[in-house]
Amino acid sequence: MTQTDVDADVIVVGAGPGGSATAYHLAKHGAKVLLLEKTEFPREKVCGDGLTPRAVKQLIDMGIDVSPEAGWLQNKGLRVIGGGLRLELKWPELAAYPDFGLVRTRLDFDDMLAKQAVKAGATLLTGHKVTAPLLDAQARVTGVEVSTPAGDKVFRAPLVIAADGVSGKFPQALGYNKRDDRPMGVAVRRYYRCAVKADDDYLESWLELRSKEAGDNLLPGYGWIFGLGDGRINVGLGVLNSSKAYQQTNYRQMLSDWMAATPPEWGLTDEANADGKILGAALPMGFNRTPHYARGMMLVGDSGGMVNPFNGEGIAYAMESGQLAAEIALQALARPAGQARELALHAYPQELKSRFGGYYRLGGVFVKLIGNPQVMKIATKHGMPHPTLMRFVLKLLANLTDPRGGDAMDRIINAMSRVAPAV
Repeated sequence: MTQTDVDADVIVVGAGPGGSATAYHLAKHGAKVLLLEKTEFPREKVCGDGLTPRAVKQLIDMGIDVSPEAGWLQNKGLRVIGGGLRLELKWPELAAYPDFGLVRTRLDFDDMLAKQAVKAGATLLTGHKVTAPLLDAQARVTGVEVSTPAGDKVFRAPLVIAADGVSGKFPQALGYNKRDDRPMGVAVRRYYRCAVKADDDYLESWLELRSKEAGDNLLPGYGWIFGLGDGRINVGLGVLNSSKAYQQTNYRQMLSDWMAATPPEWGLTDEANADGKILGAALPMGFNRTPHYARGMMLVGDSGGMVNPFNGEGIAYAMESGQLAAEIALQALARPAGQARELALHAYPQELKSRFGGYYRLGGVFVKLIGNPQVMKIATKHGMPHPTLMRFVLKLLANLTDPRGGDAMDRIINAMSRVAPAV
């Protein structure tokens, strides 16, 4: 093991949306940032590729051009299908968030964010796989050990931020494993060429999945179809660990069964229209790995289990937690090492809990309820015919409210989140 002369104020492990957002906001304010990514860009990631207005705000905060001219497909809202009904719900008009969502594949989305972090001043090293933390005599993280095609290296920094995704191998190396008392999901998706829906200006969510192969029976989980604007669509489904089908189902076969029940003109049963394989990924929800700060290491995004239990959205929370981690890290690093710096760093988990703890607690209850397909069926049957109720549900599921003021729906949702015990 050889030590390099590379040093940094902060080392960020992983250049996904959370890691790149963290690096961007740190570098923008003058910090020396080392962003380490094990793969090379561009690289594919399993994702729905749909971004709610909450995620759009984070892109704008990073100075990303989100116009259609820059290659984005904008959407007006969410189309909900279930209970034999079809309802189009526009994104709410809020002071805190834009009124449009976006779609873009992760193939170039992550690459774009990493380049933006570099533009702000971060140093990006791809092909650098972090293999272990460096620890001092007090078991505090002081850097990382890295494997590269050119050999092993050591990088040191007073603070390391883990944004290494759902696997969370870096925090696992310190004994921070997933919590079994928090929601977990699994999702699979596939790209299809489908001119009928490729330019759809609504994200489409299916609350009921049916299979003709199983006698038109109701399948567990929920589905989505998002147009990509390039002649293709992203089709996928998710199942939560509150469902009896979790880890007991062939998810790829379930996706194929659902596709067989879609309209023939979409062409989703024709293998010739498929673009790539069916791929899957886990969805770590509701803070399912903690602590979010300890011993010189902060957790951002999926590494800290920050996926929204209500809708499976992870990108917005990865980027938002990255921005927050950067803000707190900058304040902490301005203080001398020791108690004063630690006091500032420990504000990070407290602020996360304040922002999302109560909301995620509500999400945990929601997950337990909808894990039963019959409960989902009843909720869909009685909820879908009421547009006002569904607009409330949209705001709740997407976590789109004005934090101060807003309308009556905003005030109710914000109050529910405040009074719920934080996870």
